[in-house]
Amino acid sequence: MNLPETLDNDPNFRPWNMEIHSFCMLMHLSQFAGMIVPMAGIVLPIIMWTTNKDKSPLIDQHGKNILNWMISFFIYIIISSILILLIVGIFALIALCVMWFIFVIMGAVKANNKEIYTYPLSIQFLK
Repeated sequence: MNLPETLDNDPNFRPWNMEIHSFCMLMHLSQFAGMIVPMAGIVLPIIMWTTNKDKSPLIDQHGKNILNWMISFFIYIIISSILILLIVGIFALIALCVMWFIFVIMGAVKANNKEIYTYPLSIQFLK
């Protein structure tokens, strides 16, 4: 879905001294930080979102979509972990990890293309 241009209120607004769409792209990609530093993939996107959500509706929407996906992913991981007892959970965990990787990259590409990306399978906790 394309964003109306009215969401970019102030052309001089540069979160963390970068273009707003680059910031949104990095907010999506920051989920990969957990591969290097434990918990950074959860903490970094939340910090990026909370420090700028009141300044830009675009950042707020991307941040909510990312947070909704992270919460949903955590729920799916718990369910899949329980289903390991039935063997099905192993395949579900593998599929979830592949989907997580693909969805994060798709979100980053869409954000860089000035579009809002709603993660598939994410439960809308924050609207």
